[in-house]
Amino acid sequence: MTAGTYTKQEQEPASSEVTEVAPGVLRLQLPISMPGLGHVNCYALVDSDGVALVDPGLPGDESWSALGDRLKQAGIPLGRVHTTIVTHSHPDHYGGSHQLREETGTELLAHADFTSSPAADDANADIDLELLELDPDALVELWKAKLANRGSTPWGTPREPPPDEAIRLFIQTDVAGSLPRFRVPEPTIRVADGDAVRLAGRDWFAVHTPGHTTDHLCLWDPTEGVLLSGDHVLPTITPHIAGSTDLDDPLAAFFKSLERVGAFTGVEVCLPAHGHPFTDLRGRTASIRRHHGERLDTLRAAAAALGRAPVGAYMKELFAERAWGDMAASETFAHLEHLRVIGEAESSRDADGLLHYQLRTPERVGSPPRA
Repeated sequence: MTAGTYTKQEQEPASSEVTEVAPGVLRLQLPISMPGLGHVNCYALVDSDGVALVDPGLPGDESWSALGDRLKQAGIPLGRVHTTIVTHSHPDHYGGSHQLREETGTELLAHADFTSSPAADDANADIDLELLELDPDALVELWKAKLANRGSTPWGTPREPPPDEAIRLFIQTDVAGSLPRFRVPEPTIRVADGDAVRLAGRDWFAVHTPGHTTDHLCLWDPTEGVLLSGDHVLPTITPHIAGSTDLDDPLAAFFKSLERVGAFTGVEVCLPAHGHPFTDLRGRTASIRRHHGERLDTLRAAAAALGRAPVGAYMKELFAERAWGDMAASETFAHLEHLRVIGEAESSRDADGLLHYQLRTPERVGSPPRA
């Protein structure tokens, strides 16, 4: 890949350009630096009362400055922002909501299941404010030590701490340098599937789309044929499906959510949280479904050689070495659990609590699991 080119739309750096992507909807790209991502799309939904902002990016000065610049370009005073909408509980989507609420008193709208990330929330909750005067590297190490007490993953391995760069984001301070700004927000408005929300002068409908997270929210505007898809449907990458959730079968929940939005009629444009707006929603949902189907087939093909094996062994069949780690293991776990739920795999733990899977041979699929 040569300098200045990107293989995936979602990797492209944030443009400062503000564009109208649907009637009354502006696209504001905010900078982020996360694996595989270069920007997050913050959408401004303009109405007679002011503006609602969808997914206001990461916390911190860079994103906040970019948001102010884009709003100024659009002729929108910050004080006109009346609502922040967060599609799901990941920091590149909710991070800027704290400062917006502090500055403007905005309402915060999210799905009824919106929840914090326990790792981030708990680690910040009991950090003495005086510790914020520590050397940044020392504070990162303190945060890692707190994370080390989180126990094991659902598949039985010790949890890995996030990269140091991510931890530094978690412990960013506010302008006065007094409080962690990465705390997960508390919504003031929680919506359930099918609820109507008045935005940009028309009704949008909440669509609960679990899979990427349990609390993922899309917003559907049947009047103009617009779907705000968050991370549920992205144009050139597939969202991470986490196995460590309260869902019994996260992959099946994701498939069902994909099928549901893919069946919407009258879609004129899909507005994702990363990458460019696109029109072929049905085709894209089918492509994502095929991708995960191929991953299931990869696991089936690997089963003969692996036999009874831990999640980590199967992970190495699905992902390149550079991606190995808890995130890749979590998605592998989600796929293995799906195979177990549909009767194609069995699982058991060894004496150390490490979960192993045995994929069942074709002749044994449909026979009862072993005790």
